[in-house]
Amino acid sequence: MSSRQSAKVLKFGSALVIILLALAYLAYTGVQESKSYYVTIKELRTMGESAYSKRLRVAGNVQAGSIRRSGTNVNFALVENDQVLNVVYNGTEPPPDTFKDNAQALAEGRFGRDNVFYAKGIQAKCASKYAPQQNGAQPANSMQAQRGSQGM
Repeated sequence: MSSRQSAKVLKFGSALVIILLALAYLAYTGVQESKSYYVTIKELRTMGESAYSKRLRVAGNVQAGSIRRSGTNVNFALVENDQVLNVVYNGTEPPPDTFKDNAQALAEGRFGRDNVFYAKGIQAKCASKYAPQQNGAQPANSMQAQRGSQGM
């Protein structure tokens, strides 16, 4: 191989190595940025300095009467047992329709040194939707059994 051809191969190899290193770096930083740790409110309070540097997910029930909306910003409090965590949501999308008082919610974001959780995303499910039926409603199978015993 001539020196001219080996110079071309060396340039191509160098460019390929640089591209592969850049892709590896982007993949690594993307995984690090998207990684989040699930903690309870009590665990969050005991994490110390490490709580401020990690992306976290915290779950709890939305405290009744704590929701304050201002455009796309929402301030609310999560409650878990006797622990209360103030949350500021400033996301690109409005909170889900199921985000209401006493709903179970999951906030994802970062914990601030001011003891406020700054969420970039929230998820919620409506507690009443999953609660057992009240007011004496009977399941369909028991209604059919009653009809069968009455000769219907």
